[in-house]
Amino acid sequence: MKTLHQSFSVTYSYPVIFTRDAFAGTNAALVEVLAASGQKPHRVLPVVDANLVLSSSGLLEKIERYGQDHPDILEFVRPPFIMRGGETSKNDPLEVEKLHALTEKHHLCRHSFLLVIGGGAVLDAAGYAAATAHRGIRLIRMPTTTLAQSDAGIGVKNGLNAFGRKNYLGTFAPPFAVINDFTFLDTLSLRERRAGIAEAIKVSLIKDRAFFDDLHRERHKLAACDQETLEKTIVRCAEIHLGHISRGGDPFEYGTSRPLDFGHWAAHHLEEISQGGLNHGEAVAIGIALDALYACHLGLISELEWTKIIQALEDVGFDLYHWALGWMDIAGALRSFQEHLGGELTVTLPAGIGEKTEVHEMDTALLRQCIETLQKRRKGTATGLDANIRPLMNIQ
Repeated sequence: MKTLHQSFSVTYSYPVIFTRDAFAGTNAALVEVLAASGQKPHRVLPVVDANLVLSSSGLLEKIERYGQDHPDILEFVRPPFIMRGGETSKNDPLEVEKLHALTEKHHLCRHSFLLVIGGGAVLDAAGYAAATAHRGIRLIRMPTTTLAQSDAGIGVKNGLNAFGRKNYLGTFAPPFAVINDFTFLDTLSLRERRAGIAEAIKVSLIKDRAFFDDLHRERHKLAACDQETLEKTIVRCAEIHLGHISRGGDPFEYGTSRPLDFGHWAAHHLEEISQGGLNHGEAVAIGIALDALYACHLGLISELEWTKIIQALEDVGFDLYHWALGWMDIAGALRSFQEHLGGELTVTLPAGIGEKTEVHEMDTALLRQCIETLQKRRKGTATGLDANIRPLMNIQ
């Protein structure tokens, strides 16, 4: 027997740019990104979230004019392809098939670009199409929601839903660049703008106590989506996410540790059960509340810390109980989470605000009681920790 061992490393680098009015003729963010790949007209297929087209008057015309203003760097191969927004883009493989067909029709190559403008679901689905056409066409993401600008749109994952499962199909494929245009946030409802704040609270709880203290202090401004406060929150959240990807040692998730999936084992299941009734940020907020309460009963955080976490989430505007919690198959959700990640079950929990620990088993009976506590809080019949759970965990 003869064995050859292969080993090599690849360095990935991409900019994440924060700007306003990216398609103003004088805004150089996009052309500078393209110019980094050579001073020539670059062939670009633009893809735009249908929801954004409806809420952002004149956007398609602005995109066309931008191309006309920069013909030496940019060549749009066709008018923007309008992609159905929300989870529909990830649930229906037809959207990706259409994109694949367009890349073939317009003879795009690996040095061509998909410019994808939209929310996290559209970025996921179109990113999957980019990663799989020719085994990889260059992708420029332009996230348009708080959730996508601070989390989903800046990382290395792309994905589709399949077999009733979130992100069952997908790739790890870093983008060529990310351009966050804060102007797009003005098109969102308050509910949509708040959604991304859940991810900011998530990363602060396991990575940065000072950031959590800032979020807690500014929670009422965040609830009102104060522009300056929201933009500052998005930038800091993005910094932490990017830092974890670059310094966490496992950007393509070969191991079992997923600290940025704190609160997500429940969140993904809740999104599936509610069939869109909960958006991702709302589901993550509930998942954070559930896991933080569980951590409190394990003695990992104090009752005061748990109360402060709940206060931040609720005052920002999140409802921390949904009927889908009552329908949740806890053991099944944990199995699904483990299967998706691979290896042994690994769930991240807060160990004090700003720190984390990992556990490899979860007490389903205690989790069910934690769910009941959240339900009682919703009904106004519980204060602090549920007295029925306190003796179980011998918490004084």
